[in-house]
Amino acid sequence: MTDKTKLALFDLDHTLLPIDSDYSWGTFTTTIGWTDPVEFARRNDEFYAHYQAGTLDVHDYVRFATEAARLKGPEEALAARERFMREVIAPVIHPQALELVRRHQAAGDEVLIITATNEFVTQPIAEAFGVQQLIAVELERDAGGWITGEIRGTPSFREGKVRRFGEWLAARGLHRRAAEVTFYSDSINDLPLMDNADYPVATNPDDRLRALALERGWRILELF
Repeated sequence: MTDKTKLALFDLDHTLLPIDSDYSWGTFTTTIGWTDPVEFARRNDEFYAHYQAGTLDVHDYVRFATEAARLKGPEEALAARERFMREVIAPVIHPQALELVRRHQAAGDEVLIITATNEFVTQPIAEAFGVQQLIAVELERDAGGWITGEIRGTPSFREGKVRRFGEWLAARGLHRRAAEVTFYSDSINDLPLMDNADYPVATNPDDRLRALALERGWRILELF
């Protein structure tokens, strides 16, 4: 009998990062003058509250979150994203988070980041962590190759993370039973994938996930 393939899955926001990258990108677009500060902050806070409560309409949110970049076009948006990485993300990539990822890689585990934040924001963040495999919300593209604000395929959110992970396994000819899965997350929104993991780790958990982890005897990791 062959050994199982060991996979280490990480949520991103408030798990590997001590911030929400999607929310922070929105705040950043206001800082650089792309959005109205009062109206954008109101809507951003409203969507974030729905996310925390588990009631977010992810399609509406992605339209909102990508609107400023979509309207600016690829040249301005990509330049702004580079600045966002330098000024906002790089300072909050903590050594202990990098070390956790590196420890799994050194052990020979395949490492994935699986996040409900869209690919435009998260692709360079995954690269900064040295993670090749990213499952994020994929975005539809127009005839010119630029984002439309719509989601392509299944959003990697709540139950969608389980489905997208299953698609990732299938694309590699891996059966779930042939994999040993550790999954790190902070959020009750990720309960479907945590229930699917062999080793769920409540990482910097929100109150509801912490209570559930204590009830079920799951490991709790205070990374930050």
